[in-house]
Amino acid sequence: MTNKNFKPKKKRSNTKVSKKPEYKHKSLQQPTEQTEATRLNKYIANSGVCSRREADKLIEKGEITVDGKVVKEMGYQVQPGQVVLHEKNVLKPEKQVYVLLNKPKGFISTTSDPEGRKTVMDLVAKACPEQIFPVGRLDRGTTGLLLFTNDGQLSKKLTQPKHQIKKIYQVSLNKPITQSDFNQILEGLTLEDGKVTVDDLAIVDGDNTTLGIEIHLGKNRIVRRIFEHLGYTVEKLDRVVYGGLTKKDLPRGKWRFLTEKEVLWIK
Repeated sequence: MTNKNFKPKKKRSNTKVSKKPEYKHKSLQQPTEQTEATRLNKYIANSGVCSRREADKLIEKGEITVDGKVVKEMGYQVQPGQVVLHEKNVLKPEKQVYVLLNKPKGFISTTSDPEGRKTVMDLVAKACPEQIFPVGRLDRGTTGLLLFTNDGQLSKKLTQPKHQIKKIYQVSLNKPITQSDFNQILEGLTLEDGKVTVDDLAIVDGDNTTLGIEIHLGKNRIVRRIFEHLGYTVEKLDRVVYGGLTKKDLPRGKWRFLTEKEVLWIK
């Protein structure tokens, strides 16, 4: 089998940052006090609760109050001095924060779990006082890079396939992949929810059981489903590159803040 060299697209070097940095670039400045009227969904997103799209859903459901009154008007403008509440919590603009985690197995990618299982939020609980949330998700059994932020607009960008955010995974299979299946994946597969194409694929070991796969699709469990469709079991799945960010100097289960250069790059 051809052992195609797997060379990820240009990656940015990572510098370990354990102390919350002060971003000085003008485009990264975020007001912490409201000085002018702000559209309600933007106000909610700037407060670190969720993205603007998700904020629209909260407004529609009547979960947001302004000065004690439920507001369902999408274009409502919040005036300076008004009090905005969600679930009895006062919302205020926060400085934007960007935290990168090297996720271990056994944690689910959600902000809370009614069954009491461990979540990724347990791993970044002491990172910052701001309310951050994971961008996208990794399966409970999948390891690797997971980004957290309170920047709703960036979260929206990174989770929409049209923005072509590259993700690279290392996949360990239960048996060697055949040349025919290797070629099928590169050519594109049709799964139950449509056509799936990958950006790159390569064998990275001598027995053809460990591969590198580069993809920008955000479909649920997409990497596992690609190989399961062809009769393989994914024994290990590790996201090693996310949008140009790598795991360099970031041990499993540890987190760090993004540098200003990285934030500018990923934005």
